[in-house]
Amino acid sequence: MATTYENRETTKDWSSVRSSARSGPIGRVVAGSLISGLLTALLLAAAPFVPPQEATITGAVLCGLALGWAMLAVLSVRMTNQPQAWAAVPAVVMGVGGFLLLTLGSSVDPVLGWVWPPAVLVLVAWMIVQSRRHLRSRSRRWLLYPVIAMLAVAAVGGVYETLGAATDPSTSMPGQSIDVGGRLLHLECTGSGSPTVVLQPGGGAMSAHLGWIAPRVATTTRVCVYDRPGRGGSDPVETAQDATQIAVDLHELLQEANVPGPYVLAGHSFGGLYALTYAARYPDQIAGLVIVDTTAPRDRPLPAGSDRPKGYDPVDRVATLISTSARLGLTRLYATTEGAGLPPESASEVHRTTATGSNLRSFLDEFAQANSSMSQAASFTDFGARPLVVLTAGSGGDAALTASHERIARMSSSSSHRVIAGATHDELISDQNDSKATSQAILDVITAVREASSVTE
Repeated sequence: MATTYENRETTKDWSSVRSSARSGPIGRVVAGSLISGLLTALLLAAAPFVPPQEATITGAVLCGLALGWAMLAVLSVRMTNQPQAWAAVPAVVMGVGGFLLLTLGSSVDPVLGWVWPPAVLVLVAWMIVQSRRHLRSRSRRWLLYPVIAMLAVAAVGGVYETLGAATDPSTSMPGQSIDVGGRLLHLECTGSGSPTVVLQPGGGAMSAHLGWIAPRVATTTRVCVYDRPGRGGSDPVETAQDATQIAVDLHELLQEANVPGPYVLAGHSFGGLYALTYAARYPDQIAGLVIVDTTAPRDRPLPAGSDRPKGYDPVDRVATLISTSARLGLTRLYATTEGAGLPPESASEVHRTTATGSNLRSFLDEFAQANSSMSQAASFTDFGARPLVVLTAGSGGDAALTASHERIARMSSSSSHRVIAGATHDELISDQNDSKATSQAILDVITAVREASSVTE
């Protein structure tokens, strides 16, 4: 009896050892598969053969994640006694979605937007049931469940974004779309008279942010607002949008739209850098300038070749990758905070456009180009006797920024530097009362141009 009992115990011990040996790798298989999928997703997003567009980058990420789930299905069957064949289903679902986006691009978005989120929610519930049945390891709780939870959050965010986009007010933007180098840029001109005023919104902003300024100026002369690529009603582009490229685009836009010069340029924040760069590049077309609390240009241009290199651009890909978060409704949550203080129509347009992935991508690229733009704006050094008004927000700035604005004002013998007491950087265009100082500065420059006189304080 003792011998039989000992044999049973020995058999039990060896069985436990064999079971441990077979079940031990499952945790490593789960971790290795999920990590491999994530790394593959990032590598594919960075791959030169994947176009740096939001849809294709999203497709590349999905294909990489699909590989991770496929690895879990195959390796768990071959290497452990806890086969997770069910993992082939999320691999197929993600792989198909990724392949469609890679090959067809954004053209499949209207369909995937409605199909993908509910399908993933159903998949999440099914994955939880299957993992509870087949995975007897702490990796289920510490690795698999957090990943499944993120899929659930992504699906809910996708539902939120799809429903939000479907219920956005269907408005037709006034103005026209002009073909500039194969892509459409939105332009709206109102009022009549000369000189024509061209308004440049700030970094990350669009024409709708100038909802207080443009109508006031239009009572006196012709005023044009436009959306830079990826904003408002303008098509996105893959080319880096630094100050020089923005100046070239604006020049071509005005020519194609038959908007006659000379122009009075008015730029807010980063828009000030673009207005200065335009004036330096096309001096004969500029009759006057209004620089509204601009980002400070560099003291001098950077040496040639210091800008971001052309061709493959990792910064551009990172910006595009981040912009995929718009599919999860994250930008829509942020958009609700934008446009405060603007007229209702303008605020609605800001909310609608800020929620899009193309707006987020262009916003990120614009700030990635900040050093280049500040350097290029430094090429503006002399405005002669043409009228120039520089505005500085009286609240929230610092001495260095004020000194930079004073330096810009000294570049014309007919200039005025005005510090607007109590106004913040944004309020110079977004607040109904504080924006009057910006409108008045533009009107003062118009008067000086028409009368060939100097601007006054």
